[in-house]
Amino acid sequence: MNRKYFISSLVASGAVLSTLKGWANLSIKEDAGKVKIPSYLKPGDIIGITSPAGSISLENILPAVQLIQGWGFKTEIGLTIGKKDFTFGGTDEQRREDLQKMLDNPSLKAIMCARGGYGIVRIIDQLNFDEFIKHPKWLIGFSDVTVLHTHINQNFGIATIHSKMCNSFPKEWVKAEPIQVSTILSIKQALTGENLKYTAPVSVSNRSGRGEGLLIGGNLSIIASNSGTKSDLNTQGKILFLEDTGEYLYNLDRMFWNLKRTDKLAHLAGLIIGGFSVKPDDPDEIFGKSIYEIVMEKVKDYNYPVCFDFPVGHQRDNFALKCGSKHVLEVGTEGSTLSSFH
Repeated sequence: MNRKYFISSLVASGAVLSTLKGWANLSIKEDAGKVKIPSYLKPGDIIGITSPAGSISLENILPAVQLIQGWGFKTEIGLTIGKKDFTFGGTDEQRREDLQKMLDNPSLKAIMCARGGYGIVRIIDQLNFDEFIKHPKWLIGFSDVTVLHTHINQNFGIATIHSKMCNSFPKEWVKAEPIQVSTILSIKQALTGENLKYTAPVSVSNRSGRGEGLLIGGNLSIIASNSGTKSDLNTQGKILFLEDTGEYLYNLDRMFWNLKRTDKLAHLAGLIIGGFSVKPDDPDEIFGKSIYEIVMEKVKDYNYPVCFDFPVGHQRDNFALKCGSKHVLEVGTEGSTLSSFH
């Protein structure tokens, strides 16, 4: 579906969809005025590295540290690196204290989470963002870090970077595969203010059209579990991207029903579906629907563009996305394009 057809379909859909489109445009305009973009980095700026979720050793973050320093930035290693409290990177209090210290430090221009795992939801409500709001800095990571993206985007309107973390940097840069190089370099591009533009291949399940709005999203299970909390997302007029890993299809269906029933899918400017690796069904309990069918069943009553197989998620082609900043999504017969404007 081309742009002309997309617009004509909106006109033909009647007064109700015209009203919804008006709400979406109002939301985009209002939210765009509230967006705060942290300062882009220049050589000599400092990036803090902390582990607010799972544990990781100093040895395992060294390739990332060396490459970041090779880009001309300095690094500050948090006290949680090397800490271990069962699966966590230290106790709840140690992880909270380490992240809080970095949020409060005005000399840091970015904070990269060393890895995901589980644990940020255990400390999110004890964090104080007062100094962070005064001196915004880039918060970097994905997976469990979605808690921070949604909380910061929703409550403070500050842009963040959804991307790979220290544990995804190749051990030997010179031997890295091209896709690894491209995805890691996209973090630098996001941090230094380059306009990002990504493409996705044609999918028979795509729904064509053009959408413009603030980009939000991340891990589906985190977003679904945030429903009704201070970290819940207002999706009206936004471009929502979703990814997940290691879930059964029936559980993905349940989480998409959560989004449907809480109206998070009703008034979007666009929907992006990234990587979804699934657990195989029990042979005696086959669910019977693919991720494509699960999604399209939930959005069949709406008319915004839908893009599948986008390069984001728990996969090698996981490119950096600037959450909370303005983007344009174009889905057509030759593929999909997502472009940033900050």
